[in-house]
Amino acid sequence: MEIKVTINNEDKILNIEYDEFLSEVLRKYGYLSVKKGCDTGSCGLCTIWIDAKPILSCSTLAIKANGKNITTIEGVQKEATEFAEFLVNEGAEQCGFCSPGFIMTVLAMKRELKNPTKDDIIHYLTGNLCRCTGYVGQLRAILKYMEVV
Repeated sequence: MEIKVTINNEDKILNIEYDEFLSEVLRKYGYLSVKKGCDTGSCGLCTIWIDAKPILSCSTLAIKANGKNITTIEGVQKEATEFAEFLVNEGAEQCGFCSPGFIMTVLAMKRELKNPTKDDIIHYLTGNLCRCTGYVGQLRAILKYMEVV
């Protein structure tokens, strides 16, 4: 079947199977920044936005995206680069596998939360797991990026 979507401001028609998950379809069409980790919606690697809200694409059927606006990290490169500089300045850069989903979550949080507390930020990030670093440097970078400190 076909679905019509807008991906990073480009209209697309995608051929999907009725039981395909969105992460599989996006990767099939070349959006390789969408990573797959746990396939259970637990790790956050597959985070993208649908209509500007973060979702876990590994547990979202592709048909649910029909008629929607999808944003991957390629669609927010300027913001992603700006946040990456905060990570680097705090020594919290990652290997890159977890980064796209993590950054999509942080950028969504910045748009959604006004004057968040440290606890609000930690709660929002629940479900984004990094496999190569700790979380202290990342949290320092996020606090500075969110202008909490």
